[in-house]
Amino acid sequence: MSRRARTRGVVPLAPRRAARLRDAEVTAPWDAASTGIVPPGFRGIGRSAPLVRRDLDGAGEDLLGWRMHTRAGLEVAVGPEHGREGTVHPGEVIELRLGVERLDLGPLGVRAPCRVLEVFEEPDRRGLTYGTLPGHPESGIERFEVLRAADGALRLRISGYSRPGSPLVGAGAPLARIVQERITRRYLRALDEE
Repeated sequence: MSRRARTRGVVPLAPRRAARLRDAEVTAPWDAASTGIVPPGFRGIGRSAPLVRRDLDGAGEDLLGWRMHTRAGLEVAVGPEHGREGTVHPGEVIELRLGVERLDLGPLGVRAPCRVLEVFEEPDRRGLTYGTLPGHPESGIERFEVLRAADGALRLRISGYSRPGSPLVGAGAPLARIVQERITRRYLRALDEE
């Protein structure tokens, strides 16, 4: 599938929905993300890939402006606190949406609400971490980092942990893992697309 066919976009999140999500608690232990230790009962996520591009600032803008997610085929609904400059901020609530292209799946579409927990823009690293909110199919924490090596080469690293967010998702865990792996592969290619 071409990038153009997969791109969904960044859209506004309905104000009432954003208000409900703002009051919700993250459904996974967030403090474990900084230790690199996967909490009991969660499955670790860890993938990385080299990027062809060598512009850390541009790759960081694509990541923090949700373009990596939209190029991977997701629609990103952002709350009213989303910055005018189009970049993410800690505390922001979002809803990732996945469905068949050009079809409104209604209740069959997947809606995955999250809260941005941290954003980092360092000399050789750009990225963000978000945690799942109630209603997300998974319960977990995911971190996305673009890292620059001493030779200028860039690498995208995705790490975190998750488990099924409900008994229904748990019953379909093998399918959920396939979907999660497919989206992760799309993420790993998306920052090199324009």
